Amino acid sequence: MLAANHDGEWVMVSTCDLAGVVRGKAVPWRDLPGRLESGIGWVPANQTIDPFGGIPADAPYGALGDLRLIPVPETGVRIGGDGAPSQVLMLSDIVETDGSPWAACPRQFLADALAALQAEFGLTMLAAFEQEFTLSGLPGDTASFAFRSFQMVAPLADRIEAWSSRAGLPLEQLLPEYGGMQYEITMKPAEGLAAADQTVLLRELVIAAARVDGMKASFSPKPSADGIGNGVHIHFSFRDRDGRPATGSGLLDDPAGPVSPLAGSFCAGIIRHMPALCALTAPSPPSYLRLVPHSWSAAYNSFGYRDREAGLRISPVLTMPGMDPAEQANMEYRAADACASPYIALGALVRAGLEGLRAGLQTPPLTAADPEQMSAAERQATPLVRLPDSLDAALEALQSDKAANGWLAPGQRQAFLA
Repeated sequence: MLAANHDGEWVMVSTCDLAGVVRGKAVPWRDLPGRLESGIGWVPANQTIDPFGGIPADAPYGALGDLRLIPVPETGVRIGGDGAPSQVLMLSDIVETDGSPWAACPRQFLADALAALQAEFGLTMLAAFEQEFTLSGLPGDTASFAFRSFQMVAPLADRIEAWSSRAGLPLEQLLPEYGGMQYEITMKPAEGLAAADQTVLLRELVIAAARVDGMKASFSPKPSADGIGNGVHIHFSFRDRDGRPATGSGLLDDPAGPVSPLAGSFCAGIIRHMPALCALTAPSPPSYLRLVPHSWSAAYNSFGYRDREAGLRISPVLTMPGMDPAEQANMEYRAADACASPYIALGALVRAGLEGLRAGLQTPPLTAADPEQMSAAERQATPLVRLPDSLDAALEALQSDKAANGWLAPGQRQAFLA
């Protein structure tokens, strides 16, 4: 959280848009109290800026229209300091000029989905995002999970910890990953909207911290076509209206099953709509160079138990003395990357889960074998389907899925497709 006074500084009030890019406007800190009510001018067309800075010809928003960015004070963090340039980043909600929510606000998309989950089924979602990134500018090659690879980035690691601690971002781990020059950073679980906010902020913090040492941190799903891909694994679990764990035990030998009936229905919705979900959680051409069999990512809409090839898996829980499995149980969605806005990605998962809950779907069967080694008849019995192998195929799956195609507001959907 920010200290009370930052006079003489600027606050960049921002949104993470449909392209997963953080954009906004800066105002003097002294003006922030008034901006909390009146906001900052914004325009609908900004939501259709593509990752390369252009606006597609078929975008639904043009020269007409005005909006406001309303700062969310609890998201304000300082990025920089300790001898490095320092600025304040604060996230926002996008509203109409009368203060009502704008239908295409990504943050509101997630907030609305979470509110529906709570209102209809009494469930609060906890979430955490694992983010992988590749560093360029290191003095040598890295080795998977090796201490020397961690030593190589010691100043960067210390800077990330110091800045994150000051910002109140609950870091969990930083580790050298399997790929060359690849690292992973994770945070502790938080309630759904806060988890997405923290993911946006941490990504910008890591990029800025790397820049201090002349390095570049890339969260691209495929920084090079023949290299190891970077994923964003989305973990989630549930609490009931009384704050009690509502996910299940996460244990395969539990007579009641590893997940609760409500969590099972939620997962079934994700499994059913996963081909369409890919368009929203892996929305770039390079995303589909990563989502291939035997790459420890996700190639099928499989529901796995501790299976890192599954599209959705039950994560491991500890059964050591004093450890309550129900407090730890969570699911991990693996067909996502940093080209997606965390708000859109998590909001889409909630919408898919709500479809399963409303339909009363049964917990999906666990996939025990490699889908690539199954016969077509065996895959059909589950049923298992190959996830889209290109962005075009994913967009077609989204538009062909009547339920999923309705999750986004009409203008928001048109903007996303454009």
